[in-house]
Amino acid sequence: MKYIKQLSLILVIMTWTITGFTNNNDNPDAVIGIWLNSSGKGQIQVYKQGNKYYGKLVWLKEPNDEQGKPKLDVNNPDKNAKTKPLIGLVILRDFVHDDGEWSGGRIYDPQNGKDYKCYMKLKDPKTLNVRGYIGISMLGRTEVWTRMNP
Repeated sequence: MKYIKQLSLILVIMTWTITGFTNNNDNPDAVIGIWLNSSGKGQIQVYKQGNKYYGKLVWLKEPNDEQGKPKLDVNNPDKNAKTKPLIGLVILRDFVHDDGEWSGGRIYDPQNGKDYKCYMKLKDPKTLNVRGYIGISMLGRTEVWTRMNP
C-alpha cells in the first residue's frame, strides 16, 4: 500500500510537469525572450511584431573587429547591407506559431551571408531547437539555444 501511494504521488507530479510544459508550448509567446546561441558567441532577442515573431542579435562575445570598431555584416551578398553593424541585425524573420512550433520563417547566418528556411520548437522552457534548412527540413542543421532570462 505504501508503494502504491508513492507511485501515485510520482505520477501526479509527472502529470503536472508534463501538462504545465505542454500548455507553455501551446503559448505562442513562449518563445519570446533572449537566447544564447549554440556556440555561446551570440545572444538573440526573440520578439513579436504584429502576428509574427522575429529575432535580432543583441550581444556578441566579440563585438568589435581587429581595429576596435563594431563588427559589420561583411558577408552579406547585398552591398548596401555590408556596412550594417551585426549588433541589432534581425536574423530571424516572419515566424508564425502553429501546432506547438514557430515556422514559415527565415534565418540569416551572418557568418556566411546566407538565408535559410527555418522553424523553431521549444524542447523545454529553457531550450529552443532552431532548424535552418534548404528546400526540405531533412537538408539542414539544428542548433540548440538556451534561454538567458526566465
